[in-house]
Amino acid sequence: MSFGDVIGLGRDAIFVTLVVAAPVLLLSMVVGLVISIFQAVTQIQEPTLTFIPKILVSAAAILFFGPFMLAMLTDFTTRVFNSLPALVR
Repeated sequence: MSFGDVIGLGRDAIFVTLVVAAPVLLLSMVVGLVISIFQAVTQIQEPTLTFIPKILVSAAAILFFGPFMLAMLTDFTTRVFNSLPALVR
């Protein structure tokens, strides 16, 4: 296993992690921003107001994007396991 193989595997792992986490994180961020703007406009300063909508949107995002996330993770895992004989020389 060369240094380039390790760097390539690490780069692919980070890319898959970012792609899998992006939908949930982006939707949660948008909901948090909308609720923050709502709180600023109405001057409601309740810190617990953002938790329930964020949790619901995160759960909906996981349900909606779950098959895509699972496909990305299983594809990456399959590629890693298939490349193991070539990496261990």
